[in-house]
Amino acid sequence: MTASNPRTRDRLCLTCQKRIIGRADKKFCDDYCRNTFNNQLRSKTNNYIRQVNNALLKNRRILESLIAENSDSVEVHENRLYSMGFRFQYHTHSQVNDQGKSYLFCYEFGYSGLKNGWYLLIRKDKNPSGY
Repeated sequence: MTASNPRTRDRLCLTCQKRIIGRADKKFCDDYCRNTFNNQLRSKTNNYIRQVNNALLKNRRILESLIAENSDSVEVHENRLYSMGFRFQYHTHSQVNDQGKSYLFCYEFGYSGLKNGWYLLIRKDKNPSGY
């Protein structure tokens, strides 16, 4: 009985099961199959990260659309935010201003609760220190 040579033994692509020709340690027939295999390994983690990033970016777009280009801030009722698809559980960071007021941010756009369901929306680059 002779030992089989790894170069002559039929090796199959881990993705498409085609016969692999080439180096003994090669696992995939081409780059497409290699990328497909690795993307499938990371798909659950990538899907969760993608969903969170999409929610953050949507929140940012909503806040940006509500604050006029030439304005520092605006007051908006939570019903308007909800109707636009804003998701309050997603924000990038929080900060407290010099007056002790807490703000949640989606990148450079922040919001803070006022009374009776109203929120103050701000743009951080227009309010660098005091907001």
